[in-house]
Amino acid sequence: MNIRFFGAGFAGLATTALIWASGVSMASEQVYGLVIHGGAGTLTRENLPAETETALRKTLADALHAGHRILAGGGRSLDAVIASVSVLEDSPLFNAGKGAVYTWEETHELDASLMDGRDLAAGAVAAVRNVRSPIELARRVMDDSPHVMLAGVGAELFAQEVGVELVENSWFDTEFRLEQLHIAKQETDPAALLNPLAVENKFGTVGAVALDKDGNLAAATSTGGTTAKRWGRVGDSPLIGAGTYADNNSCAVSATGHGEYFIRHAVAHDICARLAYQKVSLAEAAEYVVMEKLADAGGDGGVIAIDRDGNIAMPFNTEGMYRGHRLGADDPVVRIFKEE
Repeated sequence: MNIRFFGAGFAGLATTALIWASGVSMASEQVYGLVIHGGAGTLTRENLPAETETALRKTLADALHAGHRILAGGGRSLDAVIASVSVLEDSPLFNAGKGAVYTWEETHELDASLMDGRDLAAGAVAAVRNVRSPIELARRVMDDSPHVMLAGVGAELFAQEVGVELVENSWFDTEFRLEQLHIAKQETDPAALLNPLAVENKFGTVGAVALDKDGNLAAATSTGGTTAKRWGRVGDSPLIGAGTYADNNSCAVSATGHGEYFIRHAVAHDICARLAYQKVSLAEAAEYVVMEKLADAGGDGGVIAIDRDGNIAMPFNTEGMYRGHRLGADDPVVRIFKEE
C-alpha cells in the first residue's frame, strides 16, 4: 500500500513538473457572471413603499436567475443578457416593455440594443410602438439583417417579417406611468416642457452585461425613454457606444440615465476604451467616466460593467440605482440604495 501510494504521489509530482516546464496553466475554470440594472435616479427608502421595494427586489432576482441559469449551463453571454432583460421588460415596475413611460401624445415608443463582444456584432431598434419585446427584435436585427439599427415603422415591418410578437400600443399602458405623464404636463417651466428630463426623478432603463464560460462578453439595454418625450426623441439606450457596448478585449457596459449626456460622451465605449488603451482597471475607468466626466458635464445616471476577467463595476451619481449581480456559484446580490 505504501509503495503504491508513493508511486501515485511521485507520478503526480512528475506530472506537475511537466506542466510547469511546458508553461501550461493550472488555472481554475473560466470565471463567469452577470450584472443587471433597472434604472437610476432619486431612489431613497423614504420614497419607496415597502411592498414596492419587495416586488422590485424579487423581479431583479428573477432576472438574475434567468440569465445566470444560462451561464451556469455553459450557454452564451448573449443569450444570458437577453434572458435577463426580457424578464425586466415584462415587469410593469420598470421603464421598459410593459412598464414603459408615455410620450407627450400618450403613446409608447421603445428602444433597445445589444452587442456581442466576440465579434462586435450588434443589433438595435428605436421608436418602436408595437413590439412586445424590443430586445428580442434587436437580436433579430443583429442575426437576420445586414444592419445594426432599425427604427419606427420600418423596424416593425421587419418584426412582422421575422415573426417577432407584435401587440397593440395599449398593451404597455400602466396607470402609474400615465399619472407621471400628467404631472409632467403640469410643469410650468418652459425649459422643462422642452426637456422632460428636468422633472423626471427616476430613469427606469433596464440592462444586463455578462461573461460566459468561454470568456465571451455581451451587453443589452432596453427602455421606454423619458416621460412626455416629443418629436420621436431617442436616447442613448439603442445607440451602440453610448448606452451599450461589449468587446472581449476589454469589457461590457450597459447604461441608464440622462441619455443626451451619455450620447455626447459615448459613455459605454469610453469605459471600454480606457481599459484597452490606458490599461486601467474596470473600477477606475467606470468610476471616472460616471462620477467625474459625466457628473461634471451635468449628466445623471450610472452604468453596470463586467470585464474579461470577471471584475464588475456599478457606479452611479444619483441617489440610487436598481442593480444586482451573480458571479459563478456565488449567491445573487440585489441592491437599490446608495448605502447598500
